[in-house]
Amino acid sequence: MTDSPLNTASLLAEIAFGEALQKISTPEARQAAVETNASMKDGAIEKLIQLFESAAHSEGDTEFWYGRDLQELLGYDKWDNFLAVVQKAKDSCLTTGQQIEDHFADVSKMVPIGSGAEREIPDVRLTRYACYLVVQNGDPKKPAVAFAQTYFAIQTRRQEIQDRGDTFYGPLPEDEKRIFLRDEIKHHNRKLASAAKNAGVVMPIDFAIFQNSGYQGLYNGMDCNAIRRRKGITKRQDILDHMGSTELAANLFRATQTEEKLTRDKVKGKEAANQTHYIVGREVRQAIAKIGGTMPEELPVAEDLAKVSRRLKKAIAGSGLKSL
Repeated sequence: MTDSPLNTASLLAEIAFGEALQKISTPEARQAAVETNASMKDGAIEKLIQLFESAAHSEGDTEFWYGRDLQELLGYDKWDNFLAVVQKAKDSCLTTGQQIEDHFADVSKMVPIGSGAEREIPDVRLTRYACYLVVQNGDPKKPAVAFAQTYFAIQTRRQEIQDRGDTFYGPLPEDEKRIFLRDEIKHHNRKLASAAKNAGVVMPIDFAIFQNSGYQGLYNGMDCNAIRRRKGITKRQDILDHMGSTELAANLFRATQTEEKLTRDKVKGKEAANQTHYIVGREVRQAIAKIGGTMPEELPVAEDLAKVSRRLKKAIAGSGLKSL
């Protein structure tokens, strides 16, 4: 039987939030998450996800999360701006055939304002599925939102493999993440190339300069050749095929956000396109620094993905399962 949109959506929500939204229930838990995050040296996606790891609120058999907690973690300064995202999430909820009131509930709560006094503020209670929809409808220009969306995509793919009973992937989570992210970069690099062409980057030499501009922003001024020298990669080797999942995720963020900005801002001219790519790369770098992550040029060189792919295909062949 084919999964209905309802079942598929619920599965995605369980995947996305089965281990998420875990450290938002108390200020003490949030502070502990921040301290843990700062102490870790790599794994940008995982570090951001740790900020979500805490027990959900519960009322009887019902679990829920408060919107204002999610607002803070996703980087929304203003409640009204976050409510706009919640409304989009409600619209998405309807498209899956579910009732909004089953997943979103307008509530109010009392908050301290000093000297023992309290005041009432509006809030919204969200189910797991509602939280998932909020993140999916969030602003991907916000680092927490973009990295969370990438994380959920990886978790979804991992769940698909587990549902097939493919135990051979169990001991290879990093390999699986790398292959998934590399495929995503290939897809989005094609979209980026199209957006760059529309902006006026046409000749191969111009596109090479355009690509280097993004790397220079992300890698503190280093172009593709400088990155190769830094990491000991030969000219015949694709640097993306020797990146770990953390570094790939940063470059995926760079590519998707540049493509979106070129299109949204209707950027025209080679120089303007190059500058846009550089600025986006630099902002991704700043986001990594802000969460205490390791700079991409400092991350270790990973095994050639061609070898990884062959190893995984061999494992699948040995299991009797079809290749991905």
